[in-house]
Amino acid sequence: MTYPKRGEPGPILPGNMVVVNDSTSIYNGYEGFIQRISGDRAAVLFDDLSPWEKLVTMRIRNLKKL
Repeated sequence: MTYPKRGEPGPILPGNMVVVNDSTSIYNGYEGFIQRISGDRAAVLFDDLSPWEKLVTMRIRNLKKL
């Protein structure tokens, strides 16, 4: 098992805050909360100060840990 070096983000796990890093997605730049992970996809909950909450499943490779 390898561990992240100092200053590098660790693995993306449920409970982490992430930002969407996919220029082809309408959610590019949105920050969300990882609710669950299944295979190479994660369910990201977008709940900001807006009047809606949205749960979207996307590939983990398109997410960046905050």
